[in-house]
Amino acid sequence: MRTYLDHAATSPVRPEVARQVAEDLTSGLGGWANPSAQHTAGRRVGALLAEARARLAGALRVDAHEVLLTSGGTEADALVVSGRARAVPGGRLVVSPIEHPAVLDSARTAAAELGAGLSLLEVDGAGRVELDSLARAVAPAADAGHSPVSLVSVMAANNETGVVQDMAALVAHVREASGAGHPEEAGYVPVHSDAVAALGKVPVDFHGWGLDAMSLTGHKLGAPVGVGALVLRRDLAVTPATGGGRQERGIRSGTQDVVAARALALAVELAVAEQQEQEARLAVLRRRILEGVGALPGVHATLPEDADHVASTAHLWFEEADAEALLMALDLAGIDASAGSACHAGVAQPSHVLLAMDFEEGPARSTLRCSLGRETSPDDVERLLTALPAALEGARRAWKVTHKAARTRI
Repeated sequence: MRTYLDHAATSPVRPEVARQVAEDLTSGLGGWANPSAQHTAGRRVGALLAEARARLAGALRVDAHEVLLTSGGTEADALVVSGRARAVPGGRLVVSPIEHPAVLDSARTAAAELGAGLSLLEVDGAGRVELDSLARAVAPAADAGHSPVSLVSVMAANNETGVVQDMAALVAHVREASGAGHPEEAGYVPVHSDAVAALGKVPVDFHGWGLDAMSLTGHKLGAPVGVGALVLRRDLAVTPATGGGRQERGIRSGTQDVVAARALALAVELAVAEQQEQEARLAVLRRRILEGVGALPGVHATLPEDADHVASTAHLWFEEADAEALLMALDLAGIDASAGSACHAGVAQPSHVLLAMDFEEGPARSTLRCSLGRETSPDDVERLLTALPAALEGARRAWKVTHKAARTRI
């Protein structure tokens, strides 16, 4: 029996969603037809698409016209970041340094290829955005001596550590510091949030937070991989990089996947409905993990106890331990988890999130993310805690060998 503790990467498709997808593909309703077609099958599927969009909007408490379907959270992030850079030539993107690469890399590409400005915010030791740095970044251009801001992007919950931002307070701070509280006012600064790691884990409130754009994906919630959405205020200008049939308000052209849209709507409805119940249940399991590893020497919780966090993620860092060896040992013991840091060309890199939180490179390389889901049981947690001491011992031996070799070369 394997224990899956990598729900922050992706979660199993929910049985209800799997049944609906199978029925849509095989029932003869024509779920595979083009919803833009004018024939009977096309009109039928177009109605199903409109229904799915309305259901998704209802679960998110937004207007159906504000919901743009995408292939996932990464595309949604890239569409709004690069789209705002194109819509406001010479404008400046303001992002936190702990964003998902979908935001950070898109912003850096916009700076390199489109001439956009880029400002990185400051975060504290828990990864929370420093309000003073936000105020400086969005101050009116004439006062701050820099270009106008085309977009602020701060993720609602971090995909690695699970820290949760106070989005309502951050947006309010943007409005106050920029001097423009309404979209029709000159100098108004739009705010986007990547809510992929937050939706279904904490209450998400697009309009209550005062957002202008928000990204989400389905495969973290029990929908198949390959579908997500960008919630976008009706009048926010976003210029797409490509042309096409002008679907999704002309921002994301291409034949819509109606079966996937219906799967996303159902998964989001279920996740939102169960959010409080699952949060309470997973908080107990997370606490058990942290208490269990607290007895091991040199093992630390990444987040301080007073930091708001999603209940589904327990993020740890280790003194003098090789993260790859740790993950391999856990894998051999039947535990699926992740380091939570980027991996490029098979070489583990220090977590950019922890580096931004002012961790040294060693701890930023030696991390473990245990992310829980609706399928996670107390037995899964106990199997992790049973396997971890031996896995950690092996990881520390590997670390000593690596560092002894490095010292020898010097």
